[in-house]
Amino acid sequence: ADIESILVQRALKPILAVVPDNHDSTLRVDVPVENFWERVRDWQDRGWTIALHGFQHRYVSRNAGLVATRKKSEFAGLPATEQREKLRCGMEIFKRERVSSRTWIAPGNAFDGTTVALLPEFGIDVISAGYFQFPYICGEGITWVPQQMHYFRPAPAGVWTVCYHHNQWAASRLQKFREDIDDYGANIVPLEEVLHRTASRECRWSAWLCTHPRLSQFLIRLELKLWSWCKGRPKSELRRAEICAG
Repeated sequence: ADIESILVQRALKPILAVVPDNHDSTLRVDVPVENFWERVRDWQDRGWTIALHGFQHRYVSRNAGLVATRKKSEFAGLPATEQREKLRCGMEIFKRERVSSRTWIAPGNAFDGTTVALLPEFGIDVISAGYFQFPYICGEGITWVPQQMHYFRPAPAGVWTVCYHHNQWAASRLQKFREDIDDYGANIVPLEEVLHRTASRECRWSAWLCTHPRLSQFLIRLELKLWSWCKGRPKSELRRAEICAG
């Protein structure tokens, strides 16, 4: 409720990953909320993006898929028939609860090419995953929006998505979130605005980088460190470095 209040006060529209039929005990941090789906519809009515977060959030295969580094997944490595059934069941629950979604966020970020090929069958044309800097459109007509961060930090030009798992947040972590929203709120935009700005962007380099997660993760982290280092140096020092490099 506190996180929701902060977002509402700042008129921010986040992406919320919703598990249609949760069977993961690690996500059961309290007794079930009876009006859960009513709350999801309220978030949707506020213009927040509701993303399909798998089906039951059960890791059943030891496969990292395309963009993850950990070998555990609800989808990656499974036959198309099984993946299709999970997607169908998840979207049917959304439909029953009057929730619309065009966005995919896989549990553990683990999914494979079969998943990507199946998503358009269910009206999903956005994937939030991967270590790269700008959204791009793949051959299936799906827009990939990067997700590179787990906390707010200064960053160069690009689209930077911050992923939070707030189940175990203490009061101090909530306060830090509030401060970060105050500091970075002016730069936070809804997913729909991001999609509008990248309506026809294709980038083979981003596509290749996205499917090499360890390399892309290393490069993104290196870029952020170098950028922070340069931003922290006095301009006179940077100028001297440019002269020496020249």
